[in-house]
Amino acid sequence: RRKGEAAVSEIFQSITSSPMFGVSLCIVTFAAGVALNKKLRSPILNPLLIAIGLTIAVLEVFHIPLENFDEGGDIVSMFLGPATAALALSIYRQLELLKKNFLPVVLGCLAGCVTSMGSVYLLCRLFGLDESLTASLLPKSVTTAISMDVSKELGGIAALTGAIVILTGILGALMAEMVCKVCHITHPIARGIGIGTAAHAVGTSKALQMGEVEGAMSGLAVAVAGVMTAILCPVFSSFIS
Repeated sequence: RRKGEAAVSEIFQSITSSPMFGVSLCIVTFAAGVALNKKLRSPILNPLLIAIGLTIAVLEVFHIPLENFDEGGDIVSMFLGPATAALALSIYRQLELLKKNFLPVVLGCLAGCVTSMGSVYLLCRLFGLDESLTASLLPKSVTTAISMDVSKELGGIAALTGAIVILTGILGALMAEMVCKVCHITHPIARGIGIGTAAHAVGTSKALQMGEVEGAMSGLAVAVAGVMTAILCPVFSSFIS
């Protein structure tokens, strides 16, 4: 019996330490999140949030070390760079729309970026957070690959930045429609720019549900705001002492 248990334990350890385990777990949990979201139609059941919860549950219930999951999780993270570079495609596809609305798009993204980083900076100073935490929180409203790289360059904690970015996106997606109604924002371009600048790619998934123009402009804002944040974050960080 002990030999049988040892053999099962060895097989389990071999499976969970394989890179395919982490990759498969990411795919399966996200697919479950998408299916549950489509079935229940609740904005609270964000697929990414469900995937994170299910992944944590699996690791905790089966006592799987995080290092084992990271063998495959790191492979998934590797695609963040190419995915970020692919944001250029959204700008290219909406080039005519960008030309027609160049000033509103640029000014809208700039206002959103300055507001986001300015509010983070002031709150961090108010609550006395140190330089590392402030640098980690400054790029919270842009896509993960850009924000984590910016955070590293500023001396922040990249893992914390990634978690905050995901939380920001989920909250943005949940609150986007309500904020637009409360603030009487009805123009599709304004709605799209606001959502994309504040809640990056996760918010864009919500903008696509709101309308084609909203989704297109939100995707465009993700790219433009990402570039602006990479430029402006060092400016804000220079005031950290």
